[in-house]
Amino acid sequence: MSATESQPAAESDLIAARRAKLDRWQNELGINPWGNRVDGLSTLAEARSMFVQAASDAMASDEPPAVDPRPTAMVAGRVVQHRAMGKLTFMVLRDESGDLQVSVSKADLPIEAFKLAAKVDYGDIVVASGPVGQTRKGEICIWANRFEVHCKSLAPPPEKYHGLTDAEARSRRRYVDMYVNPETMERFHARSRLVSLTRRFMEGRQFLEVETPMMQPVAGGAAARPFATHHNALDLPLFMRIAPELYLKRLLVGGMRRVFEINRNFRNEGVSRRHNPEFTMMEVYEAFGDCESMLELTESLLRTLANEVCEDGAVVHFGEHAIDYGTAFDRVSYGALFEQAHGVSMHDESAVRALAQSKGLEDAKTRDHWLLVESLFDEAEDSIDPTRPTFVVDFPAVISPLSRPKSDQPELAWRSELFIAGMEIANAYTELNDPDLQRARFTEQLSGLKDEDASFRSLDEDFLDALQVGMPPAGGLGVGIDRVIMLMTGSESIRDVILFPLLRPEGGNA
Repeated sequence: MSATESQPAAESDLIAARRAKLDRWQNELGINPWGNRVDGLSTLAEARSMFVQAASDAMASDEPPAVDPRPTAMVAGRVVQHRAMGKLTFMVLRDESGDLQVSVSKADLPIEAFKLAAKVDYGDIVVASGPVGQTRKGEICIWANRFEVHCKSLAPPPEKYHGLTDAEARSRRRYVDMYVNPETMERFHARSRLVSLTRRFMEGRQFLEVETPMMQPVAGGAAARPFATHHNALDLPLFMRIAPELYLKRLLVGGMRRVFEINRNFRNEGVSRRHNPEFTMMEVYEAFGDCESMLELTESLLRTLANEVCEDGAVVHFGEHAIDYGTAFDRVSYGALFEQAHGVSMHDESAVRALAQSKGLEDAKTRDHWLLVESLFDEAEDSIDPTRPTFVVDFPAVISPLSRPKSDQPELAWRSELFIAGMEIANAYTELNDPDLQRARFTEQLSGLKDEDASFRSLDEDFLDALQVGMPPAGGLGVGIDRVIMLMTGSESIRDVILFPLLRPEGGNA
């Protein structure tokens, strides 16, 4: 079945009408509907600003203008409204900066161009130029003395241009969502600005941006299932990286003092409102830093981003929550949260095992005590105030194999996670740089894996060799960029801040 045959009849009729118009333009009128290079374009917002500035200058001047005071602009955009009224045609164009009306008078254009303007469809991409003025109703517009079609749209817009509203359809057809829903374009402009600001913030702290391999021979740096691939020329199994950590630490061994990377990670896991298998992380490492220096860095970064998106103060709304980034972040220990949620100390092994049994956890009698604590901690997370950015500190060392144990409480690690609005946003460590202890931690971690996980896990001997060369004491940090953008733009689904999120095949069960 062809694409046309599978579409509703009404939509197929609209497409057929557009194709007939395309054929007439090309073969009868000799119009090239696919356009050419155009220099000197202004955005629609710039054209609007030209008029506002010219009007302001005219009001401030005591002298009458010697010539037409209206500025001239040439713009391009997609037709989102259109009305032909005899000798006048009005249309609204849209580009990434906003909307602007274009008014076309039969008296101002060659007859062929005027007829063309009267016959364009919603979705066509056009170029118009002329003086920027106003209509009788006071609407800022371009009074076109030049008009051209530079791309004929063959697909009718959704719902007669009232918007693409279904959430999955918006993610699946992002190229439509971006032009029919202006808030989508605004959100991704905001994402770009915030990521750029993050880079400037890090550079201002004297961190060097680097790039590390996306394909790795050993899946390491985090406890997650990787995507596997294969390099044919080298006959080498590889994994898409789940984290850049072990390569960034190699750079500290090599002598770089402060490094960061903003790039993609890949985890072969579930898809949800807060998870996408391909996501953006920033990882940071600072020689001679520690967990505390990373917490200060995280708090300062988020406050800087909040100030960027807020006109007054640093309170950002996320759903029903008003989150204040301007005051000091809260701090609570992992153990305190656990005891608050369950009424038992996480250090009391017998009580933890009894609790696990009552919750129906598998292997509650035989599983490692600290792994049971980890399994039970999700309920404790729910007690964190979603309106207060909160650092959870002092994680169990067993579940933190890359972080340094506390000298006075070796069962705990110098590790912290930041929670905001019920989401984990960042993870910070005082990094483990003892090669023997690191080997023991990795070995212990591997021994506890299930068979299906053990098939893609192995010791990263090269990383362990690097630690033997010597890595300075360091602080490390991972920040979920997508989730930060969710918070700063008030987007409650990760799909809304990723241009092309992973989706099931349309109409399929995969």
